[in-house]
Amino acid sequence: MTDRLQHWLDVEKEARIRGWDFSPIADAFREDDAFPWDYRNLIRRYVRPDDRILDMDTGGGEKLLALGHDPTLTAATEGYPPNVALCRERLLPLGIDFRPCSDPGSLPFADDTFDAVLNRHGSYDFSEIRRVLKPGGVFITQQVGAENDRDLVEMVLPERQAPYPEHTLAVQTEKCRESGLRICHAAEAYRHMDFFSIDAFIWFAKVIPWEFTDFSVLKCARKLEEMADHLEAAGRIRGTTHRFCIVARRDI
Repeated sequence: MTDRLQHWLDVEKEARIRGWDFSPIADAFREDDAFPWDYRNLIRRYVRPDDRILDMDTGGGEKLLALGHDPTLTAATEGYPPNVALCRERLLPLGIDFRPCSDPGSLPFADDTFDAVLNRHGSYDFSEIRRVLKPGGVFITQQVGAENDRDLVEMVLPERQAPYPEHTLAVQTEKCRESGLRICHAAEAYRHMDFFSIDAFIWFAKVIPWEFTDFSVLKCARKLEEMADHLEAAGRIRGTTHRFCIVARRDI
């Protein structure tokens, strides 16, 4: 076993994420997030200070807390066990109504509870969102699209199928309308992300197993060597991100 392969195995062993924190690879990773919309601005536009809000799949609550919304008017859900523990530690002491939930089709809240439901990169069920929204309430989501990271996945796991092929703006807006919600705003965009070390790529692939299914350093060692050669020649490994956003309202 080469020293480089052993080093990559060590990186793989230590790869883990807390909340939705990419700081461990901050020095070797860049993502272009200049989308035609700004998620926080959409929230500012549609959410009032006295609205009761729900943040679904909140991660570690990082994005939710950055909004500065009144904690007594704020609820959140999360289903990933390490993040559930983190939310209990961070959110409950603030007075936020945090409830563990791993099933987007069964939210632990009564009908007609929220003025706004927020969802950044989490799972959702339009009918369930409509149920917990008050009449006049809005659903605001930014989503990772079906083509996200596909070129990166192909580099190490050729011919691996996309895990969520229906996760495109066209399909999701149609499902949204079918649930009885009215589309207020919708957009889709493709941008780039760059890796400047193979270590950063290995960390990234390990903490996103739903995209890099069955990835391991040993299984993908030859492909990683090819990527390392490309990185040395080009100075970066570039992949494509796919995002879309939807704002929808429950009218009645």
